[in-house]
Amino acid sequence: REIRAGHIVSAWAVGLGGVAEAVFKMGLGNRIGFAFREEKEEWFQPMPGAFVVELSPEAGNIGELLGETTAQYAMDGISMDELEALYENKLESVYACNLPPAGAAPEAVSYRTESRAKPAAKVAKPRVLIPAFPGTNCEYDTARAFERVGAQAEILVVRNLSAQAVAESVEQFARSLENAQILFLPGGFSGGDEPDGSAKFITAFLRSPRAAQGVAALLARDGLIGGVCNGFQALIKLGLVPYGEIREPDEDAPTLTYNIIGRHQSRIVRTRVASNLSPWLAHTEVGDVHITPISHGEGRFIVSPEQFAALAARGQIATQYVDEDGNPTMAVPHNPNGSAFAVEGISSPDGRVFGRMAHAERNDAGLYVNVPGARDNGMFASAVNYFA
Repeated sequence: REIRAGHIVSAWAVGLGGVAEAVFKMGLGNRIGFAFREEKEEWFQPMPGAFVVELSPEAGNIGELLGETTAQYAMDGISMDELEALYENKLESVYACNLPPAGAAPEAVSYRTESRAKPAAKVAKPRVLIPAFPGTNCEYDTARAFERVGAQAEILVVRNLSAQAVAESVEQFARSLENAQILFLPGGFSGGDEPDGSAKFITAFLRSPRAAQGVAALLARDGLIGGVCNGFQALIKLGLVPYGEIREPDEDAPTLTYNIIGRHQSRIVRTRVASNLSPWLAHTEVGDVHITPISHGEGRFIVSPEQFAALAARGQIATQYVDEDGNPTMAVPHNPNGSAFAVEGISSPDGRVFGRMAHAERNDAGLYVNVPGARDNGMFASAVNYFA
């Protein structure tokens, strides 16, 4: 109630580090300082169930007053820069994620086209098939993102408890795909990313003859295919990106592998539109920058300089990771997986298949409100309007 009324500006659930930890971490994101009204030893004690809330000037008395925020980035006279460095660098010797990037900054790709792919037939309310594999965790977010912009979404639960269940799921997938205009592979951790890497079950499922025929038929009738995170991993291992068809990738084909620092990354990134070739990005302009959440352990895009140049020349480098100034970078805080040439998303040669790592479906109302920047790149609306 107090949040909806605008009285509570921000809030934090107090953990084992107590009130002092809560106040410190609340100030990090937007570099806000704090002055305690008085010092108390209990501020450093665990307080499970307690909240620290930042109040607007119009708010009444809520709880015990701790102090006031300050424009100076300090906490009771102690530099927050120093505290932040201690906090962020405590594991730097194990996971080197704050070092300056090695080598030259990647080039910013800019590809513009006026001849984007168009469907032969229009559809008032496109149907989207969203298969949920064991380990998928973004199917509801994805369905909601499509439905908000006028699509009709169907979530198909893929069952794998027996060979018969898998076969029945393949048949059900193929039948549902016959009535769909869009296939979207959502994010998650299919099969727990085991053994030896992600998306293996998805790729095996979609390589089965019945499913593969359905995918080929969808593309033949001008349908769209998209994938985010785990879905992008599947698309690239199937060959759907960058080749536009299911095929066995060559040994030197572009691929995705483990993040360069060897662990899962979850944060907000900035991505720049590098090409407007894909119908999925029809609502953007080349050079547009959007903030989007990421969450993955295997998102590092690997490609040779020659392949990168060829993909860029054809407009298949769709999006790149960029810093706060909008420049492609290899710095881990901005390019969290260490992707070559800062590549975040790519497309098929005609743009109708599009895969990316960042979770565009998680850009929902009320989220990340303290992070400046444009949020929605319109990829779901663009896909729906492709059929209009």
